[in-house]
This record gives sequence, structure tokens and C-alpha cells, in this order.
Amino acid sequence: MTVTIQTLTGPDIGPHIDDLAHLRIEVFRSFPYLYDGDMAYERKYIDTYSRSPRSQFVLARDGDRVVGAATGIPMADETEAFKQPFINHSYDPQAIFYFGESVLLPEYRGQGIGVAFFEHREGYARELGGFSHCCFCAVERPSDHPLRPASYQPLDEFWKKRGYQKVPALNTEYRWKDVGEDVETAKPMTFWMKAL
Repeated sequence: MTVTIQTLTGPDIGPHIDDLAHLRIEVFRSFPYLYDGDMAYERKYIDTYSRSPRSQFVLARDGDRVVGAATGIPMADETEAFKQPFINHSYDPQAIFYFGESVLLPEYRGQGIGVAFFEHREGYARELGGFSHCCFCAVERPSDHPLRPASYQPLDEFWKKRGYQKVPALNTEYRWKDVGEDVETAKPMTFWMKAL
């Protein structure tokens, strides 16, 4: 497999919105997210990023096929729900670059693409300037969750190797419908941060 990395900003993601939406739905369907997504919600979510001229999209492509993607956006351009935990803990959203997600099809993992996703976004945040930290958030699931696969390996060690630290005080809840559920429920989320 020959995978190439392509970086786009802001509205340039337009032709690839559906590619990213499909990837998010497919990858986040697995544990720990168990996300039962739909295209209408995904397009609305991605629109927040496409409207920000300083957002970033890092695409992993195998030929013409998008097999992975990572996003980033200045926290100041995010929705209020994302900014509020930082405001509550006296962080300036203007100084934080937020990583929306890293999604990669399973057959492409273990080839350094996930590392490249972090490096490209951190490099872009430094290039933009004015940011003291990068961050992302991750869902918290109990270790005895009934849908947790026996082979599941949390990404905590991978994130720590990239220099990120979990900040338990920076937490929030986001709502989505889990696989097999009929209604959305709140999921606890915790932020991880790294000083630039």
C-alpha cells in the first residue's frame, strides 16, 4: 500500500466532505465510540471546520481513495460546547489549537500514519502562530463495558508518546446515539493537552 498525505485548509475540504463523513461513521462505530452516525449530522459537524479559514484537514490517500483523515481548528473557531470547559478553567480559547479527530481504516494502521497526523497538525499550529497548546478530547468508557472487545488496546500510551497529558479537570459531555440504542445519551469526555 502506498499512502500519500494531503493537507487542505478551510473551504478546500469541500470535495472531500462526504469522504470524511463516511470515514467518521465507519471508524467511530467501533469501540470505544460506538457511534451510530448519519450523513446529515456529519455534514453539519464538518461544516464548522470548512467555514474556518484556519482549519486544517490532513487526508491519507491510497490512490484516489481517502483511507484516513485528521482535522484541526483554532479553539476560538469551535462551537461554544467545545470552548466552555476551557473557559471554565481559565484557559484562553484563542491560545489553543484543537484536534477534532484522527480516523484511519484498520488495515492502514501501524504504518506511521497516525504519527503523521499529529505531526502535521502540530506543525500547522506552530506555523499559524499564537497557540500555546494543542489538545483533543477522548471518550471515557468503563473497563467492564459490555461491548469492549477482549483485544481492545486504549490509545493512551500512543498519545503519551506524542507528548500529550490527560487533564482530568478538563472534561465535558457530548451526546450521540450508540450502536444498538434508539436515543442519544451523554458520554463523558476528557481532554488531553500538549504545550507547543
